[in-house]
Amino acid sequence: MIIPVSTSEDASGPRGEFHLAYVWLVASAGALGGLLFGYDWVVIGGAKPFYERYFQLDSPSLEGWAMSCALIGCLLGAVSSGGLSSRFGRKRLLTLAALVFAISSLGTGLAGQFSAFVLWRMLGGYAIGLASGISPMYIAEISPAHLRGRLVSLNQLAIVFGILLAQVVNWLIARPVPIASTAHEILVSWNGQWAWRWMFAVTAVPSVLFLVATFLVPESPRWLASKGRDRQALAILKRLGGQSYAERVLNDFKAAGADQPQMSLLRELAAPGMAKVLVLGVVLAILQQWCGINVIFNYAQEIFASAGYQVSDILFNIVVTGAVNVVFTLIALVAIDRFGRRFLLLTGISGLVAIYTLLGALYHLHIQGKPMLVLVLAAIACYAMSLAPATWVVISEIFPNRIRGGAMSIAITALWTACFLLTYTFPLLNARLGAAGTFWTYAVICLAGLLFLSFRLPETKGKTLEQIETDLRASK
Repeated sequence: MIIPVSTSEDASGPRGEFHLAYVWLVASAGALGGLLFGYDWVVIGGAKPFYERYFQLDSPSLEGWAMSCALIGCLLGAVSSGGLSSRFGRKRLLTLAALVFAISSLGTGLAGQFSAFVLWRMLGGYAIGLASGISPMYIAEISPAHLRGRLVSLNQLAIVFGILLAQVVNWLIARPVPIASTAHEILVSWNGQWAWRWMFAVTAVPSVLFLVATFLVPESPRWLASKGRDRQALAILKRLGGQSYAERVLNDFKAAGADQPQMSLLRELAAPGMAKVLVLGVVLAILQQWCGINVIFNYAQEIFASAGYQVSDILFNIVVTGAVNVVFTLIALVAIDRFGRRFLLLTGISGLVAIYTLLGALYHLHIQGKPMLVLVLAAIACYAMSLAPATWVVISEIFPNRIRGGAMSIAITALWTACFLLTYTFPLLNARLGAAGTFWTYAVICLAGLLFLSFRLPETKGKTLEQIETDLRASK
């Protein structure tokens, strides 16, 4: 079915006729990488108390290394994604990520030694690093401007569904642990021997589905055009939006790069004004991690335990946090193309500043129970409506077409570096500053990010990628 729509994208040319069902289907398939990303990212939180007993991890540094080692793979995947996607295309990299996801999930579940566990986690992290950069970039490059915000946000929706799936799977697989259980009793139990293995191995099922989906979607038309394969690009664009849309997008793509000399990525990024765009992307990527929300997922057990909850309550509360994450991501999906990226980001970060300040105060005053849970859920709601989806949307939009792969690789590398530092240092910060000091630290970081973005973040809603490139070039 072809549905005519009138949008700001069409103001300078013929009306666009978008095959909406096909556009949404392709974007959804591309976003499946986010599902695996979210599952693998969070599954370790539920498995943590059991594999720690199995591998006899008895120090904060070993615990932090087990939690964060996958992020080394994420860094390698992010660093290599730019060059590989520019050379081989977005679609092939998505296929590679799906294949590595499937293999590494089985390997982690079968690991008999801690060293093997770490290596398989790093390999899975490599797939996450690839998918985290390629999926939003691919979706942005196949999306019409008026839908790009919500289509790229599908990647974040898939991430939170993956998070919720991991939380539900952990809850279903793990058997209740008596409060008075000793470390040895946990070690020899179902949880200590097998539950944590199944938590990781289940990832192979959606990985295979993602692998199949990558063979059914088209290559990015903008990547094809950048390689001079205009006929193939035009055919894909025509299937997405009709003949007039295809011709206009291809002409805009060619016009955007016509007056730009061919330069290397480093020389392009060193050009006047482009450094500001890169700094914006890098700061936004770092802020998405250093805002501190991810420790609520990765260390949910410790956070709820310190708030006074028992083991059975903790597992249920973790599932509740995942459900809230999904609901407010759906709200963001509707709001991001209506209210814009800038409004959602500034509003959400302001909320996090206030919530973290209150969380720190509750910990400082030793107030436990429902007030703690309510604030944690409020923080997740703010994050799910702002930094979580809007970061991926903005960094997939602001870089010029000809260097998007490489520039996004730099931003995603910064994101995973920040994620590694956050995950590894949380146990150390928590031991040194206490929970109150740790959350107050995150409040200060969010406040600094809020001030930076209020001055430097442009609004990009409703503009084509080529229009955004032209506007940013004119503002240098």
